[in-house]
Amino acid sequence: MKKWLVLLLAVSISFFGMGSLFAAQGAAAGKELVIADFNTGDKPNNIGGDFGAWDKDPNDDTQSCKMSFEPEDALSDPAGYSVKMDYDVDSANPAYNGFWMKLNNLDATAYNTLNFYMKGSADKGFTKRVKIELKDSTMKPSQFIVSGITDKWQKFSIPFEKFPRIQNWNALSEVVVVFDDVNSNPKTGTVYLDQVTLSSE
Repeated sequence: MKKWLVLLLAVSISFFGMGSLFAAQGAAAGKELVIADFNTGDKPNNIGGDFGAWDKDPNDDTQSCKMSFEPEDALSDPAGYSVKMDYDVDSANPAYNGFWMKLNNLDATAYNTLNFYMKGSADKGFTKRVKIELKDSTMKPSQFIVSGITDKWQKFSIPFEKFPRIQNWNALSEVVVVFDDVNSNPKTGTVYLDQVTLSSE
C-alpha cells in the first residue's frame, strides 16, 4: 500500500510540475509590450518615443497629413485617446505622407508580432489600405500593406516575418503609417490609430 502511495505521490508531483512548465511557457508566449496607447493625450509614447505627422513635401499645399488626439479609444476606455490622422494625397504631384513614431532602438527579440488597432471615419471617408513601414538601426524601411480597414475598430497583427528587410530586431528605430496616391482610395480621408504593441504569439 505504501508503495502505491509513493508512486501516486511521484506521479502527482510530476504532473503538476509539467503543468507549471506549460503555464510558464504560456506566460512567455503571451508577453506584450505596449508601445503607445495614447491615453495621456500627449507625447511621448509609452516607451519615451516621439511621434507626429509627416509630409513628402511640406511646401506642396495640395497634399498633407495632420495628426491630433481624439477621445475615441479602441479598447473603450472612457478616459482614453487615439491618434487621428487626416490625410490628403489628392495632388497632381507624386503624393505620400503619414504618421511616424520613434521606437528608440527597441530590443524586440523577445517578440514576434506587431499589433495595432485601426479604423476609418464614416463621416469623412477613409482608405481601406495603408502601408506600414518598420525600420531598424539601418533606417531602411521594410513595408507591409494592411487592408480591410472599416469604420469599426479592428486589431491588426503583423508577424515579424512580414518585414524581411529588418536586420536588427534588437534595435528597432521607427514605425511609420504611409498614405500614398497609389494605395489610398479615396485620396482624402481620416484614419484612427490606437494601442500599438509588440507581442509574442
